[in-house]
Amino acid sequence: MYSTSENSIRCDVWRIIQLASTVLFLSLGSSSAFTTYYDTGARISSLRARISTGLSSTASPPSEESTTATVQKKKPRAWFPVKPEDALLTQYDTLVRGAFVRHVVMETEAVTDLALQTYLRGNIESYENLEDKMDPFGKLARDLSACVKSREEAGKVGWVDNPFHPDFVDRERNNDVTSELISPRVIEQMFQKRPKGGDVLKLKYSANTSEGNEDEFDFKGKKDQWHLCRVDDLMVDYINSEKDDSTRLMEEETLAFKQRGVNKVITNRSKLKGLGTTPIAPKFIQEGSENLEDQDGKGHIAKTYHIATSGCQMNVADSERLAGVLQNNLKLTPAQNPAKADVVILNTCSIRDHAEQKVYDALGPYAARKRRGEPLALIVAGCVAQQEGEALLKRVPETDLVLGPQYVSRLGDLLDDVSRGHQVVATDPTLLSEDLSRPVRGHDVRAWINIINGCNEHCTYCVVPGVRGVEQSRPMEFILKECLDLAEAGFKEVTLLGQNIDAYGRDLTPRRNFADLLHYLNDAIPDGTIERIRYVTSHPRYFSDRVIDAVATLDKVCECFHMPFQSGGDIVLKNMRRGYTFDSYMKIIKKIKEKAPDASICGDVIVGFPGETDEQFQRTLDLMNEVKFDNLNTFAYSPRPNTEAALWDNQISEEVKSERLQIVQRLAAQHGMERSERYVGTTIPILVEDRNPRNMNQVMGRTRQSRQVFFDGDIDELKGKTVEVKIVEARPWSLVGETV
Repeated sequence: MYSTSENSIRCDVWRIIQLASTVLFLSLGSSSAFTTYYDTGARISSLRARISTGLSSTASPPSEESTTATVQKKKPRAWFPVKPEDALLTQYDTLVRGAFVRHVVMETEAVTDLALQTYLRGNIESYENLEDKMDPFGKLARDLSACVKSREEAGKVGWVDNPFHPDFVDRERNNDVTSELISPRVIEQMFQKRPKGGDVLKLKYSANTSEGNEDEFDFKGKKDQWHLCRVDDLMVDYINSEKDDSTRLMEEETLAFKQRGVNKVITNRSKLKGLGTTPIAPKFIQEGSENLEDQDGKGHIAKTYHIATSGCQMNVADSERLAGVLQNNLKLTPAQNPAKADVVILNTCSIRDHAEQKVYDALGPYAARKRRGEPLALIVAGCVAQQEGEALLKRVPETDLVLGPQYVSRLGDLLDDVSRGHQVVATDPTLLSEDLSRPVRGHDVRAWINIINGCNEHCTYCVVPGVRGVEQSRPMEFILKECLDLAEAGFKEVTLLGQNIDAYGRDLTPRRNFADLLHYLNDAIPDGTIERIRYVTSHPRYFSDRVIDAVATLDKVCECFHMPFQSGGDIVLKNMRRGYTFDSYMKIIKKIKEKAPDASICGDVIVGFPGETDEQFQRTLDLMNEVKFDNLNTFAYSPRPNTEAALWDNQISEEVKSERLQIVQRLAAQHGMERSERYVGTTIPILVEDRNPRNMNQVMGRTRQSRQVFFDGDIDELKGKTVEVKIVEARPWSLVGETV
């Protein structure tokens, strides 16, 4: 235990570290500088498909007192995991095979601490070399590291094995190849901390050991050393579950409201109903093959694919990554006729009512093709896949692959098993490796970029934590690299994605935050390339003044706040487990309007939540009238599987929900019109995105506040350009203008 004074000191130090946690890079027009040391080929060649389960939790409906009590103080929530490594159903050391590591070696702890703070502050203004601005950790290694052999390669150690992995634990010696750069004892320390990609760990190499200096890898004699070890990426295995059905079913009774899952390869498939055919899947040509002919004359080579996407922007981004694997790695092209595609992927959403049944209905025509003996790979991906898991195979045995959101980048490996005639389920919670796929973008002006996956909030109505898992942030450097790749390809706008984007970086070691990321991207992306940075979605509980300041002051970050409030009733918000009140939400809105008066404010609202009274619904209308949202996404509450609120007995009737939904929609449209009218008569810059589908002589673009604007113009001439437009007409959700 720590004394009160020690705790105070520790808290002060932690606050200093938090304030220092920003890594600001300036960039080159190309992103090659950061990737020169990173051998992606080694990882790809090492990843093969193996494919697990365990976890527990309890939850119950609110008591009668809880539905009428005032909002309670925040309590510790130890009933679900908040760290990715704690949410695994498979042990970390069984799952993580290795890591790509860089390090900075120093002789004293004080210098090491100073170096870490320097790295986090990212004071790059004084850097003359552009490569240094792209990679501050590499500069730190070149300037300070005592390791002569690695410092000129940005501190590169390379891929190291996890000595606690089952394949390596019985070895007499591990990591011989890198032993001249880093002691195996330091590597052991690192893996004992269960690192993730993006973590920077301070580790000590102690020359004097209890064994009396008997370390044959002691390449620096008897000197103690300190290492800053940066884990750039992980190599993660697929672990095949060996638990029988009864064991898994018994375990799942304790998994309520958490992410569950299993990885399984079913090698012996039963014949299908109808004609009694054995399911057939096509074969795939891996990247690097020079021709698409079936060399052994057996089987059908997959050549076309179709992806049907439903749901949120995160699903759209996932579909782009899936298409990237299929086109770039497996040489497929989009099918002209989806009904005849060789590979069909349904990327599903489980937010809306009857989502599962809609998926089963959509599978029908493709399942019929499988029963007729056609060589088709039928895949269900996304949130319904994660939610239903192996049950999907039992309901629709024609399905070849059930792919959870955390396995999108591994599609190519899993299809290798499918091509052998196996069925595969990949839904076991895992640690995310950096995605090496090259997404096939659905647009050529704007693009989506995932920055954080999953959510830790466990709102009582929401399926996201159960289907997308615990929060996992991408390292800043990789987010920058994706932005720079897009800039080089001519994109003008990026939207940063996260279910709870304000939580960005809190799972990293040391912690980062979203405001730091905004500053970093704004400063690092070269002028004249990407003009606009947007983001979704914020959470009022974590929204900070620093984000407001960033949006108000940074030239590339658009003046648009998406702030879901869900309800205006404090009791409803408490029962939703949202973590804020009517008044605390309005304090945020007041700050936004003071610091960024021209910004748009958008939101989400749910009506008819269990137990919502007329008075509580009126508070929702009161909040809408105070804010006057530029745009509002409106929903009637729908019970979802594996959520707490779905089990409560105080459900609202469909008639009442429908009536309340119509009321908020009418009020939202009224406010939308008021917010649109402020633009009439002004001239504003519009980034042109598309043709107006209803008027081929017009183009469509957006304001920085994300309002759609339609005006006459040639799309071939104007697409991707920013045009000055005078607004002449206001509509509830759009504007009409004319070029100046």
